[in-house]
Amino acid sequence: MSGGTHPIIHSSILLGLVALLGTALLAGVNELTHERIVEQEKLRILRQLNEILPTRSFNNDLLEDMIEIQDEEFFRHHAPVKIYRARLNNEPVAVLMNLVAPDGYNGDIRLLAGIRANGDVLGVRVISHRETPGLGDPIEAEKSDWILGFNNRSLQDPETDGWAVKRDGGVFDEFTGATISPRAVVRAVRNALVYFEEHSYSLFETPSKTGHADKVGQNGQ
Repeated sequence: MSGGTHPIIHSSILLGLVALLGTALLAGVNELTHERIVEQEKLRILRQLNEILPTRSFNNDLLEDMIEIQDEEFFRHHAPVKIYRARLNNEPVAVLMNLVAPDGYNGDIRLLAGIRANGDVLGVRVISHRETPGLGDPIEAEKSDWILGFNNRSLQDPETDGWAVKRDGGVFDEFTGATISPRAVVRAVRNALVYFEEHSYSLFETPSKTGHADKVGQNGQ
């Protein structure tokens, strides 16, 4: 009886060792994969940022010089807004805001809006959306040059009432059969400009922590 237990014990030990070895290998693979994913994500974000802001325009680390703000009054969304600060020799150049326009036809439209230190729009790009193909998707730079119409705009060009689509009395074109998508983007960019105008100093002066973003409250402090 006792002799019959030895193979079972032996098999259990072998199974345990195999399980431990498998766990260790899986942990190692996951660690390597995680690092690669993190690095790829950083490169993806940098590509998006550099579409709006050429690398020659700044000499700081955009991914390190980042804060988060949370203000549903301006941004109409509960998610924090990531703000990357660009500087040249420590002088403010621009901010790049990762925004969400919550009122697209099919839900959230994720945007990247660049604003120069003087308050002019550097550029806007749509990062992701679920708008109807052929109707709402001309908000993408790959489908239309409509998004380029924000370049060099400001709160003075046009005046406040002009920050709307033409159907609502503004200066921005809507699309044939689709007004909701461009309306959502225009509103989100305008709100970002207003926020920047009211909080530009704190947006550039709030310190960031390496690997972590500081939270800026509704008063920008």
